Amino acid sequence: MVLQDGKVSQAQQVCLYGAGIRSVRGTETGYAYTMDLSEEGLKKAAKSLKAPSPLPLWGSASMQTPLFSGFEALPQRGSGEGAYRFLLDVEAKAYALDASIVKVKAYISQRMQEVQYAATDGTAFHDFRPRSSLSVSIVMERGGKTQMGYATRMMQMGKEFFTDALIDEVVREAIQRTDFLFSASQIEGGEMPVVMAAGSSGILLHEAIGHAFEADFIRTGDSIFTGKLGQQICHPSISIVDDGTLPDDAGMLRYDDEGVPGQRTILVHEGKLNSYLYDRINAKHFGVKPTGNGRRESFRCTPIPRMRSTYMLPGEAKEEDIIRSVKRGIYAQSFTNGQVQIGAGDFTFFMKTGYLIEDGRLTQPLRDLNIIGNGPEALRRISMVGDNLRIDHSASMCGKEGQKVAVSQGLPTVLIDKLIVG
Repeated sequence: MVLQDGKVSQAQQVCLYGAGIRSVRGTETGYAYTMDLSEEGLKKAAKSLKAPSPLPLWGSASMQTPLFSGFEALPQRGSGEGAYRFLLDVEAKAYALDASIVKVKAYISQRMQEVQYAATDGTAFHDFRPRSSLSVSIVMERGGKTQMGYATRMMQMGKEFFTDALIDEVVREAIQRTDFLFSASQIEGGEMPVVMAAGSSGILLHEAIGHAFEADFIRTGDSIFTGKLGQQICHPSISIVDDGTLPDDAGMLRYDDEGVPGQRTILVHEGKLNSYLYDRINAKHFGVKPTGNGRRESFRCTPIPRMRSTYMLPGEAKEEDIIRSVKRGIYAQSFTNGQVQIGAGDFTFFMKTGYLIEDGRLTQPLRDLNIIGNGPEALRRISMVGDNLRIDHSASMCGKEGQKVAVSQGLPTVLIDKLIVG
């Protein structure tokens, strides 16, 4: 549901259901899906793949007991009144906090995915996966100038996600980001040190490095990290994790979409490449255990290696000491989007807000700058890692091969000695 100018501008409720059946031979996959869940419909889909019928497993006892219970929509299933009242509270909070706000747009989404899984090796599970999100964008007008900012949150929660505290947190963040833009400007670009702020800067880790650890890119040789398992790829102070166990996190998985239990995978340990992100097929190809990263958007899609919550472990440096070490550079605070070449590792990211660093101090507010570099090189150029890891719970959806799944990322404050700012 979307509220704009005090009125609901969009509202929808959708129910999708179906079954996907996969047949695997080596690294080759056949896949079919159907929305006909009758016995005949399932048999027809399985027959199209020349696959064993899934029906004997479909009624197994392990698939009858939910692992998660208690999901409650807002305020109850089938009703939009609670959602509407909540959005009105969001709008009222924003207007009450800042008189220069001229427009508020608020959006909430709730999703409940129920998954039943069965495989011919006897693996089976039954899971419920809730997901709730809030997005707030505001427009401010001052002295004839207007600026727009936004903030989002997303968690694996039901009705308990939508609290007054959430409204206050997200609205204040959206106001702060918008207010910042009135005083921010741009600078002449060039190569310089870049300090990545804790939290949302983890998007750089996710895009520029994380995708290159996914095992399908390793198997095909498309990743720049192919063949580097066990090698020193960055400073020993750096360790990177992909985690499916963070409570209520958007990337949390009790089981992945191949029945592998959720787990925490250390990708880089003290600077050495320790593991890739494996689904079952690629794990079998490399002769290792899957890491629980086989994910899919829905029953229409086949599982592929995907990230969950990807973050760098904290170091020992204080953020103020990291900033103090920079003579002239950039403090990058928030990003909007970017592009990455998985093979070469080259990236460009759009920095929405940040600061100029001069003589170890944050000075001029900055906005709308491109940061350009190479993922593996940027990793090697990290010389200081802060002790302030923060997981960013903004509404982040990761796209790959036409599928979108919910993820999160995190980062402590880090210093990258040299990137191109443009």
